[in-house]
Amino acid sequence: MRLSHNILIALTVGLVTAGIAFWKQAGANEQVNADIPMVSQQEDAVFAGGCFWCVEADFDKVEGVLQTISGYTGGHVSNPSYKQVTYEDTGHYEAVRVIYDPSVVSYEELVEYFWRHVDPLDAGGQFCDRGDSYRTAIFVDNQNERDIAESSRDAIDASGVLEAEIVTPIIDRSTFWPAEDYHQDYYQANPIRYAYYRTSCGRDKRVKSLWGDEDLM
Repeated sequence: MRLSHNILIALTVGLVTAGIAFWKQAGANEQVNADIPMVSQQEDAVFAGGCFWCVEADFDKVEGVLQTISGYTGGHVSNPSYKQVTYEDTGHYEAVRVIYDPSVVSYEELVEYFWRHVDPLDAGGQFCDRGDSYRTAIFVDNQNERDIAESSRDAIDASGVLEAEIVTPIIDRSTFWPAEDYHQDYYQANPIRYAYYRTSCGRDKRVKSLWGDEDLM
């Protein structure tokens, strides 16, 4: 049976259109995947250090960190919003999930880095940000992580490098809820606003007054 000229044209257009759609989708997937380094293994850790914009920016500088995600954890409300966490009593911390390559950077090194980029003596928030959602915490996933975090904390306390003992709690991990899209990589998307906020909030000034000019990594 011979197909009519119109049917042949329709089939040809359909195949070409499908091919273009497939190519575009493949290209899009390739672009997304290209943004995330491929490693043989990866692990993650969760830290709360006040404003999650700043915690993301700090950990993104660490060699071996593959991705950082701002979010909320430690509370009693499912899938909370920023407004709920900030202005209501949900119990959540602003936190960051740090995905890393353990062959490049260890959990112990991440913990040491965390201490030196926060004020672990402040139980009421961080810098200009006050309230429960801005408190510091290390969220541990197992006994090994707890042992590392507690040993690190105790060593710093024993060293006398700080003016008082660390009050940052070490807490068992619970559900981590990613924050709204506009919070992710905020420091990259809004560099001027972020720089103004970080400076005016006094974060770096206070950290330097606590830790000096230690070589952190």
